[in-house]
Amino acid sequence: MIEAELKARVHAPHQVLAALDDRAEGRTEVYRDTYYDTASGDLESQDQELRVRTVHGPDGTRTVLTHKGARVDEESGSKPEHETRVEDAGAVHAMLRGLGYLPTVAFEKHCRNYSFEACGRQMLATLVRVPELEGTFLELETLVEEKDLPAALHDLRDVFSELGIGPEDLTREQYTAAVRTTRTR
Repeated sequence: MIEAELKARVHAPHQVLAALDDRAEGRTEVYRDTYYDTASGDLESQDQELRVRTVHGPDGTRTVLTHKGARVDEESGSKPEHETRVEDAGAVHAMLRGLGYLPTVAFEKHCRNYSFEACGRQMLATLVRVPELEGTFLELETLVEEKDLPAALHDLRDVFSELGIGPEDLTREQYTAAVRTTRTR
């Protein structure tokens, strides 16, 4: 499956939050993400990602291991995604290190998630603040077959528009790169 995803900078977070609250019940969660790669950066050079995410929320803590393949759409940055829940985060971190992967960057995302249906699709909207970065972001995603990606991206843009977010607010900026840049200043 492809994670059709668009991300935007949010200039009026309280308005977007209110609009999302009108659509669905939100849940507040903190993500602790650790990205891995080989010492020579093989995954990054192939536009792939390997991530361990531990999510702390009102219903407890869960950890997922995610691999994202290379982009299938340059404009949006949408990628194939494979994800599985893991029982023991420490064991997964140890396994990845044992296989030769090294943590390349780790950071927190403070999120408010909304699951809802729009345009006939299940969507997830995530209002994001990364403490190390300025501003608020909105990620909007849905899982689709690759052949349905253009239509799904159109639908995501429609929902952004309904939330008052225009095409000029869309960004392909990656949190990993932005956090690394902030830390090297």
